[in-house]
Parts: sequence; structure tokens; C-alpha cells
Amino acid sequence: MNTFTKSFTIFTLASAVLVGCMTANGPATAKQGMGNTAMTKVSMMKQESTTPMLNDLEIAHIAYTAGAIDIRYAHLALALSEDPEVRNFAELMIRDHTAVNNKALALVKKLQITPQDNAMSQQLSQQARQIREELSQLRGKDLAKRYAANELRYHQTVNNVVENTFIPNAQNPELKALLTAALQTFKIHEGHAEKMNEKVM
Repeated sequence: MNTFTKSFTIFTLASAVLVGCMTANGPATAKQGMGNTAMTKVSMMKQESTTPMLNDLEIAHIAYTAGAIDIRYAHLALALSEDPEVRNFAELMIRDHTAVNNKALALVKKLQITPQDNAMSQQLSQQARQIREELSQLRGKDLAKRYAANELRYHQTVNNVVENTFIPNAQNPELKALLTAALQTFKIHEGHAEKMNEKVM
């Protein structure tokens, strides 16, 4: 298993932390940040497990981190690829994710809160560094295929987590609204990523 494939696997497993496994930091403190946290039972792979909910400050930090990661992927693609499909997609990612992250920063300023770093954000950043390292060693068709595959898997995973974990668990209505609006954009990205994969094959 190469680094690129391994990173996908670990990223997928890391996302499972959000929906069915204990976080490395343990249960979050109640009434922390913008909303309360709670313990709940969720079903994953037909097994019940007790899972601590993410608080709003953790959700905000992970969502911003995920957007920043995709922006860095896009800048790398623009620096290394001449493929028009890759470049068009990368430019779209920079534009849209920057816009969403700017809205997130504005909300953070308005609410006068500080997003909370956490194990998931840290793991996403670590795996993103490995993927960028692998992508940076590729050129031409190989780079286009890897970038396209990464973007599709990334958006599929992030969209699933945003829709099924972040939005249901967010307590602050403005954060929930921001995530809901952003998800619609991210689903469009996923569709574009599917088409990009077809064209670079």
C-alpha cells in the first residue's frame, strides 16, 4: 500500500471517529463553546457504541481545517499541473473554499469565540501533509489522476461527515446554517470531481 492509498484509508478511519468511535480527547465538557455537548449511542457497522458529541468549537475548527486543506491541494495542483480539467477544478476550490472559510471567520469574530483544536483536526492536517508530499512528486497524467481521485474521495468523506455529524450536532443556529449552506456547495464540488475523474482517465 503506497502513501497515497494509505492516507486515504487513515483519513476514512479518522472520519469514523466523528460518527462512531471514541475521540482521542475523550468526552467533551458540557456547556463548552457555543453549545452543549452530550453522550449518545450511535450505531456503526451494526454495533452500538457510546460516542461523545463534538462541541461547536471543535466542529468549527475541523470544518475550517478541511477547507484550508483543500485550498492547499488546489494551489499545489495549479503549481504543478497543466491539465485544464485539474486547473479549472483547482481554481474553483480556491474560490469557493476561501469564501466559505471567510464566512466562518466572520462568524467566529461576531460570536467572539475561538475554535478548539482537536485530535480530528490534527489528524486531517497530518494526513494532508503526506498526500501533498506524494502529489508533489507526480507530474502530467499521473498527477492529474491522483489529484482527481483525492478530490473525489475527500469531498465524499467530508460531505458525509458534515451532513451526518456536524449539522445534526451543531448547537448554534448560525453555525448550523453556515454548514448547511456550505454543504450544498461542497456537493456541487463532489459532482465536479466525479466529472474530472472521468475526463483525466
